[in-house]
Amino acid sequence: MPVISSEKDVEALRFTIVAEFDASVERVWQIWEDPRQLERWWGPPTWPATFEKHEFEPGGKANYYMTGPEGEKARGWWKFTAIEAPNRLEFDDGFADENWAPVEDMGITHAAVTLENIDGKTRMTTVSGFESAEQLQKMLAMGMEEGMKEAMGQIDAVIAAPAPA
Repeated sequence: MPVISSEKDVEALRFTIVAEFDASVERVWQIWEDPRQLERWWGPPTWPATFEKHEFEPGGKANYYMTGPEGEKARGWWKFTAIEAPNRLEFDDGFADENWAPVEDMGITHAAVTLENIDGKTRMTTVSGFESAEQLQKMLAMGMEEGMKEAMGQIDAVIAAPAPA
């Protein structure tokens, strides 16, 4: 399992998950910038993702849905706020309705992903910031921590495959 730690900090309104991969920073970066690779790991195995839009640039947007075991769809959106290839990206993240409009009562989280070389491996640190302690607790109760661990557990197989040309 590539996840080496996860930490909930209700006071700071943050959830941090750290994973390490036996691949270069550049190779791990590709799993974020290429929506077809992103689909192979974003979302836990029982809720695979499909990206309908993926504008990987500052100000760009992404729309995706995860399909559950019974065929139900959970939609989400991202707005990329910073991209510093190949070491950092940030995006706002929220739930969406069937028309891709934000689901306001679920709030917005802000994710900051950092990739760094540590002894020839890549450490990926993902920090999710929340609007309130209630939102953080709600997301954790929905299975965010377990889902992210399962999703990141799929990355090794993605990076082991040949990188697209």
